[in-house]
Amino acid sequence: MSEEASLRLAAEDGADLEVISAAVQDALVRVEGLAFDRRARRFTLTLDRFRHEAAHAAPPYERVQSALSLEGVLAIKTKRLRRDAPQALASILSLRFDPDPEPPGGTVHIILAGGGEIALTVECVDAALFDIGAPWRTPRRPAHDE
Repeated sequence: MSEEASLRLAAEDGADLEVISAAVQDALVRVEGLAFDRRARRFTLTLDRFRHEAAHAAPPYERVQSALSLEGVLAIKTKRLRRDAPQALASILSLRFDPDPEPPGGTVHIILAGGGEIALTVECVDAALFDIGAPWRTPRRPAHDE
């Protein structure tokens, strides 16, 4: 993978976050890959991102290790996430921003397959996604029920 093929995205509003959401759809994340630095107000997660932007009609497909960082995080709530099982895998379905009545704050929702969710109360949307490794081949393309 060439350096210019590495994905690097930033989000400063809900519309930008939708672009990152599309890039992380079907990403696999281990519970141990989630981290919240309360002092820095930073939430990070490492994920194995399916490279939709490089997918062809037939295999092989690719995944790449990526990092997602959100700044200005004030609080975190999780639903249906096995915090006691660090090796547990979750699949990201989407990211969504619900603004507060008084902008620029709100809640970033990381929606997981199986009904899981990570809700981040943020001062504003300040997110970054970047690939941190070389892609590897995978024979499977994520499938969704219609």
